[in-house]
Amino acid sequence: MLAAFFTAFSMYSILPVPKAEWGPKSMKYAMCFFPLVGVAVGLFFFLWAQLSAFWGLGVFLRSAVCVFLPVLVSGGIHMDGFCDTTDALCSRQPAEKKLEILKDSHAGAFAVIGCTLYFLLSFGLWTELRLTKEAVCVLGIGFVLSRALSGLSVVTFRCAKSSGLVVAFSDAAAKRQVRLVLVCYLALCAAGLLFVHPLLGGAALLAAAAAFCIYRRVSYRGFGGTTGDLAGWFLQVCEFLMLLGVTAAQKLPQ
Repeated sequence: MLAAFFTAFSMYSILPVPKAEWGPKSMKYAMCFFPLVGVAVGLFFFLWAQLSAFWGLGVFLRSAVCVFLPVLVSGGIHMDGFCDTTDALCSRQPAEKKLEILKDSHAGAFAVIGCTLYFLLSFGLWTELRLTKEAVCVLGIGFVLSRALSGLSVVTFRCAKSSGLVVAFSDAAAKRQVRLVLVCYLALCAAGLLFVHPLLGGAALLAAAAAFCIYRRVSYRGFGGTTGDLAGWFLQVCEFLMLLGVTAAQKLPQ
């Protein structure tokens, strides 16, 4: 189990952990610990929210770090998938060609445009968001929720390719046990979100559910199944939509 924990953190974060040997044993339960990376991101986010308030920082610097922080902690692995998938989707090619585009290590024009728009729109939303205690808690839990859903897709969705990172984790995983653990994460996240603030938490839940449905439709219709890049694309879209949902919910008349 400890090897699975180290595998999840070494793969999906830049946090220093002891090196674990890659293999079926360490990958069997790795997805069970993937949402804990979200806990780490959430803690860094909470710490930054407290520090920015204590130092009286302006909204622009505060928002810029809020955009940058999740990408930094994850090492950019999910944003890389977002860029590759944006390139593939905008190519409007058949599924086989899209999968080839995902394998291309070069960033195309659509990837650059998509990444730029993502960061600009995220920054805009962060500047509009009031960083109340409830909003911080809801979005902090959202980092766990997005990873639980992404992990669930790895052990539930059809794989688009016969090789790759998702295939490796999917084939090695004890799927039944991993699904159960991830569903427990989802239940705890849902309960926590609604307990913290029914309106903001409900908005985050609806946004995450919408993102998951979009992900399933896009991956199956456009690619024939999921891949590591698509899982990363989903995670970024999910967190963006949760931020959008919480910001919009704050704007509603109380």
